[in-house]
Amino acid sequence: MIVIVLPDLPIEYDLLEQASRGSQDALRQIYTAYFQPIYQFIRLRVGDAHLAEDLTSEVFLDFVGAVKGRNPGPKQNLRGWLFRVARNKIYDHYGKDRRMPTTTLEDWIPDTSDENPEAQFMRTLNVQNARDALHQLAPEQQEVLILRFGQMLNLQETADIMGKSVSAVKSLQFRAVERLRQLLETAHG
Repeated sequence: MIVIVLPDLPIEYDLLEQASRGSQDALRQIYTAYFQPIYQFIRLRVGDAHLAEDLTSEVFLDFVGAVKGRNPGPKQNLRGWLFRVARNKIYDHYGKDRRMPTTTLEDWIPDTSDENPEAQFMRTLNVQNARDALHQLAPEQQEVLILRFGQMLNLQETADIMGKSVSAVKSLQFRAVERLRQLLETAHG
């Protein structure tokens, strides 16, 4: 299980401001803090480590270009901007209907002490049954589960990345978890 700790938001704002003023140290810190979470997010969606590395590198090249003023960049939410660019890179490469590869499932099922019922449910799944069930989910449902449970992003961050409202993300997450429950109950019944 890969556990990734993202920087606190006040630190993120400071780094973003420093990077926008040309600080190489801030750019390095942002790269160090966010490369692994962005890589993991992409890796879970594309299923190929080398392609995930390439796409992750493109995300950071876009970020450096944005900081240098070549294209629109993050104004306040660096984390959301990076994940949104990563999502767009995946879509550019595969299209919006790309389903999550089930071979990487073990990498994102959360292993935390979170008391959230959905997180507890995800932890208790039989991995093979979960693979089969997850493969049957719509790509957006897969994505919301990766962002919320795999990357442990909050509802607002997930909504920003997916271009949806918080209530739409809540609904999508609820439907995804309920669909998983139904599929797993059918598999056991």
